[in-house]
Amino acid sequence: MTGLGALFRPQLPPERLHALARLADESALEELWLWEDCFLEGGVSAAAAALAWTERLRVGIGLLPVPLRNVAVTAMEAATLERMFPGRAVLGVGHGVQSWMGQVGARAESPLTLLREYLDALRALLRGERVTTDGRYVRLDAVALDWPPAEPVRVLAGATGPQSLRLSGQAADGTVLTASTTAEGVRRARALIDDGRAAAGRTDPHHVVVYLLTATGPDAAARLRAELDATGLGSVPDLGVAGDAGAVAKAVRRLAEAGADTVVLQPTGDEPDPEGFVRFAAGEVRPLVP
Repeated sequence: MTGLGALFRPQLPPERLHALARLADESALEELWLWEDCFLEGGVSAAAAALAWTERLRVGIGLLPVPLRNVAVTAMEAATLERMFPGRAVLGVGHGVQSWMGQVGARAESPLTLLREYLDALRALLRGERVTTDGRYVRLDAVALDWPPAEPVRVLAGATGPQSLRLSGQAADGTVLTASTTAEGVRRARALIDDGRAAAGRTDPHHVVVYLLTATGPDAAARLRAELDATGLGSVPDLGVAGDAGAVAKAVRRLAEAGADTVVLQPTGDEPDPEGFVRFAAGEVRPLVP
């Protein structure tokens, strides 16, 4: 079955998360995703709160910018969430927006090298290994978690370009694709991910999550168009969806047929009713997505 989620955009104040998380938990949605966009809301703190307020909901962080966080700290956070909320926290890491990384003095000269070193070290730490490494960016001296996860933790990588997608296939357990990804883009991403997996000799499952920019209601088409134009994506065909549950479900199915395992409905930045959006996703779209 295709996983279906909704996104809590950090343009909403943090205090709105409680009601939305509870609503998602009581509905048919499997997942609620969060962003750690500079300089809005902390991904781990928001995810921990959402997990504590809910009973069954999976909460994804898509994604944590690796230049901002020492890999040992990220491993500690991920292990803590997994031990407190087994199987419910989904962790994504990635390059981060380079202009933001520059603003905080954390921009890496080679983001790809940093992500490769980071993924290798993070997954090893979460496996309970003692890690010593002296890379260009990641340096650890006999570091091991005292409270490693009891079960394996999937680490997803945010990726867009060909090199990052191949790296995700080589070194991550899944990939997070942005809402600028069409169905054809998902197919191309899957092919590049598979290239990386083949090069690394990996045969384990690789979970692909893709955001789908979604608008519903009487002004849906105008809101979708305005957001696409504002982000410079207005000329990209077949990007995003505006309409009723049938139209949204059809767009979800296209992405799933192209290779997405989970589709996360991303409301527009000016969504007038975030709670209503979650109800729409769970009550109207979910029954139409096999």
